[in-house]
Amino acid sequence: MARGRFPGMGNMGNMMKQVQKMQKQMEELQRQLEEKEVEASVGGGAVIAKANGKKEILSIKIDESVVDPEDVEMLEDLILAAVNEALRNAEEMVTKEMAKITGGMNIPGLF
Repeated sequence: MARGRFPGMGNMGNMMKQVQKMQKQMEELQRQLEEKEVEASVGGGAVIAKANGKKEILSIKIDESVVDPEDVEMLEDLILAAVNEALRNAEEMVTKEMAKITGGMNIPGLF
């Protein structure tokens, strides 16, 4: 058996270099995603929520025409829908960008 090799495992040193390269790329991507924004609009633009790649809500805009003191529940529903959609959009953005580095490998807990 050749020194430093495991049968069927290939060159471990080369594999470790590839893993380290991927790790650096993911760290850089994470920094870039913190600056990227996505938004979601509901109710025909009545409520707009923005999120970033860290899946943080950055802002919520509410059209004053939907602010009705007699129907607060509708406004709450619109806000909830906008926030949830913005977070889904952020998750989708992160997943797409991460797939570019990982080649589509599913690595649970990565982000």
